[in-house]
Amino acid sequence: MTLDDALAALEALVEPGRAGGMAAYHKVDRPYLGIPNPAINDLTKGWRNELTIDEQVELARALWGTNIFEARLAAAKLLTKARYRPDQEVWDLIASWVPDFDSWAIVDHACMAGQKRLVMDPSRVDEVEEWTKSEHMWTRRAALVITLPWAKKNFPKPQDLEIRERVLDWAASYVEDRQWFIQKAIAWWVRDLSKHDAERAQAFLDAFGDRMKPFARKEAARHLPTKAL
Repeated sequence: MTLDDALAALEALVEPGRAGGMAAYHKVDRPYLGIPNPAINDLTKGWRNELTIDEQVELARALWGTNIFEARLAAAKLLTKARYRPDQEVWDLIASWVPDFDSWAIVDHACMAGQKRLVMDPSRVDEVEEWTKSEHMWTRRAALVITLPWAKKNFPKPQDLEIRERVLDWAASYVEDRQWFIQKAIAWWVRDLSKHDAERAQAFLDAFGDRMKPFARKEAARHLPTKAL
């Protein structure tokens, strides 16, 4: 499948009048076609069934390079598959997108694809840790979003607990960052953790909650029985 074929398939899903509202909502200057997410999901699912791993990677690379909002979502969704063997090329492509991150929606979709690659090879968390040192806010935020699977484990193994503690250390290092999206990412991680390990989430808030923005502290504590604020 060529890039032109893929773009034509996307353009066939455009809902007239939708693009303007999307541009206003996402507030990032790039082309928007006006396609709902479920339609992109269905399209990329078909592509995953039709294309080889190498073809998926090359198409995802080309779609991302267009800078079109829906094309970038499609690139991420195309690579959101639990198992690739081998998967290093897939991971390398996802990681190469990180410096381009500039929109929460695109970041979250790309990180959903990346989460599956991290779960398959947790040693990649070492690479993600480097993102926490970036001056680029979206890169720092992505480090928390892409590691969310470790907040959600009900029966973590020792390696999982080690990774969980590493990520909580990253989150702790972020609490002085007043940017809304960083505070929201901290809250998201601790909130999800609280559903699976309320004691550890509470301990994080006891230690760092008073240095978080009030909205983030409240969000992080939403599911804690003590509602620790």
